[in-house]
Amino acid sequence: MARIYPLFSSSKGNSTFIGTEKAGILIDCGVSFRRLKAALDVNQIPLSAVQAVFITHEHSDHIAGLKMLTKTTGLPVYGQKRTLQRLCDADKIAPSSPIIDMSGISISCAGNEVSCFNTPHDTIQSCGYRIRTQDDKLCAVCTDLGHITPEVDMALTGCRLVLLEANYDDEMLRNGPYPLYLKERILSPNGHLSNNACGIQTRRLVEQGTTHIILGHLSPENNRPHIADQTAQNALYGMERNKDYLLGVAPMETTGGAVIF
Repeated sequence: MARIYPLFSSSKGNSTFIGTEKAGILIDCGVSFRRLKAALDVNQIPLSAVQAVFITHEHSDHIAGLKMLTKTTGLPVYGQKRTLQRLCDADKIAPSSPIIDMSGISISCAGNEVSCFNTPHDTIQSCGYRIRTQDDKLCAVCTDLGHITPEVDMALTGCRLVLLEANYDDEMLRNGPYPLYLKERILSPNGHLSNNACGIQTRRLVEQGTTHIILGHLSPENNRPHIADQTAQNALYGMERNKDYLLGVAPMETTGGAVIF
């Protein structure tokens, strides 16, 4: 039975486990190894169940614990070529870990078939991941993107579950304390996805058959879980929650629990 565990999800750190207590994959490792191990323990997932780590991009809130994770486990690290090169150059991956460029290909790992798709973000290279689980369920993890491109839309369409970025509330960001340059970066086409943009895409996905939506990568400064949730629900007007769709917000840090899809 397919399960997704949003272990950490915010501007301060991101990591998601997809699988079971026997085998699965980790997408990003944006917190310390100690915190990651504790989060896995809370969910009764042994470290040995993690078969590989897939990196979306090189920003610290996605790779902060990668060096210690790979040093401790020797896990293979998957990602796009330029991202992996940047991480190697910065000594963020232990030499004992295999490094696999998965640009343009699908790979099999822990019973899953995994492929990546490009996302528009202000980094050398950035991607999301589309996963077909062992029981033939499709899901995707898609954060850190300034707008929805046709490639992103195509990758998300048809997924039963999507973890989608809802980074900021427009009003909170524009009226908040961030300096102008940072606001402009977040608002740019290569920045982050707003609640409103997430809501528009969420409706499109549900209309095309997606049943589970998880809102992720919320900014603690420029968003609130109830605001992101309400914005998405408003976008889904005319549909009945918990009947036509299931909607939730990924916790900043897990206290235990998975979404079964």
